[in-house]
Amino acid sequence: MAGPGDPPEGTPEGTSGGGEDEYRSVVFDESFVRAARIQEYSAQERLTDHAPAVRRRPPLRRGLSRQVLILVLLIAVAFGTAVYMGLRSPYPNQAARPAVEPLRMTVIPLSPQGVVPGAAAPEALFAHSPAAQFRVGAEGVTLPASRRTAHFSESQVVTALTTAKDYIVHSSLYPEVLTGQQVRPVRALVDADQLDQFDESFSRPTADGRHAPTGWLVRFDPARVELADTRIRVQGTLQAVETAASTLEVTADHTFVYALRPTGARTGTAASLFTVRRELHFRFDRTDLRTHQVQLSTSYVQAGPLSCAEDSTNHLRPLLAGQTAKAGGPAGTDPYATGDATALCGALATSAQPKI
Repeated sequence: MAGPGDPPEGTPEGTSGGGEDEYRSVVFDESFVRAARIQEYSAQERLTDHAPAVRRRPPLRRGLSRQVLILVLLIAVAFGTAVYMGLRSPYPNQAARPAVEPLRMTVIPLSPQGVVPGAAAPEALFAHSPAAQFRVGAEGVTLPASRRTAHFSESQVVTALTTAKDYIVHSSLYPEVLTGQQVRPVRALVDADQLDQFDESFSRPTADGRHAPTGWLVRFDPARVELADTRIRVQGTLQAVETAASTLEVTADHTFVYALRPTGARTGTAASLFTVRRELHFRFDRTDLRTHQVQLSTSYVQAGPLSCAEDSTNHLRPLLAGQTAKAGGPAGTDPYATGDATALCGALATSAQPKI
């Protein structure tokens, strides 16, 4: 008798035991089973759609996607570049920069040989003086033709000359600097390694050849004189040379002529001329060229008419129209005091004064 699952007639001959034997040759390997993962639809999905009760799920991807790998690679490259640039300076010889030497300065007062001439109109003074053909203001600080050197490009030479000119203009022509109101326009152009010397010169002025404010810039005693004409006459030269593979030097030699009168004087008060000759030597390395700052190596100043008995360390105290130099020479010098510079004084030639 046939079983419950067999046909009434029994199992047909020639068969191997029903439908199960039909798939015995099929091999369900692991890859087939993994690819055949299915997901059953939810009850809501089966109510609203007549799709089959189950759906195939895409196989899971193992590992990181290509976009993630590219992003990680870019981050690693950027980090490595930042570390490399931090360890290696893009500017040659910056790490081996030599020490900046302090500024050496000399200020020589020029004493008049008679009465200081004066006139009510500053234009008349200039017209009858050696400064008659001088240019006015920054136009008198002219730049020479520039060319490259063995180790510096033409643009670097121009930068050195332009920065030197900026220093000369700021320290010799700015009214707020000349009257002692500010030093910041000059200080901003000084190399960082000379700032301590600069600041000490103004906080504790000393006639030691290192710390005289009048060696850094031109400034008058505001309690004594003021500008009678802001159109300062200027004439001079600039020259740049390469002194080492890492150093440019600029030599500046300029004469400035100022019209002055007593502080608070009434209109029409006689003015007089005051002359300052400044010989400045600047030094530039590649750091200075990049920051547009200067190293001052020497400052040689001659100024008059001044009284040799007056102290010209902190301020210049000019002799004005109608005045004469006080009797006596410069302040005493102690040759045993090695820390102080020897006091110097010169005579202002009559030809340097206006013929009024």
